[in-house]
Amino acid sequence: MDSRLHQTHNPRAPRAPGRPREFEIGEALDKAIVVFSQQGYHGTSISELKDAMGLAAGSLYKAFKDKKAIFLAAFDRYKEVRNAVLEGELQQGSDGRDKVLRMLRVYADASLGEAGRRGCLVVGTAVELGAYDAEAAERVHRSMIRTETVLEALVREGQADGSIAPGIDPVATARLLLSILYGLRVLGKTGPTPEQSRSVVETALKLLD
Repeated sequence: MDSRLHQTHNPRAPRAPGRPREFEIGEALDKAIVVFSQQGYHGTSISELKDAMGLAAGSLYKAFKDKKAIFLAAFDRYKEVRNAVLEGELQQGSDGRDKVLRMLRVYADASLGEAGRRGCLVVGTAVELGAYDAEAAERVHRSMIRTETVLEALVREGQADGSIAPGIDPVATARLLLSILYGLRVLGKTGPTPEQSRSVVETALKLLD
């Protein structure tokens, strides 16, 4: 996960006895994210989480009520880190079109190599838990809506600055781009090459013409 998010924590700050520091919880959740992404919620045991997170059983249960609580915290952590990475990339964009390109590249890059084969926790949660777990479904819904809203805003920004064609429908285009973003993460499970992911990005950009 992105280590920049941990740099604002003070490692000498006081903490309650027996409870891991906040930044340690973040690091532990990063490890839980890897396990949940690889094995899914049902395929992951508390014992595996304890070992992966590097927490003693006492510390684990002081921080989290049960496996479900760990999973939801891991999901929130995953979105926090991914959103920070995406925001940092978008801030470097020169116009609406360039920002859409950068967003596509963030997802394309995440679909490559080990991270790509591990998969996206949002996609995995939607498939495994979205149909019957209300808390998980709500988190997936919020994540999808947020991403689609960002995409729509970028399309409108591009239309205002002239980098995106004025005649396209921002809402429909945002929904199509959303499908491409998460489609890239699904394809990442199959081990695409950088060239294959890049070609998807280049083709998706033609939607803005």
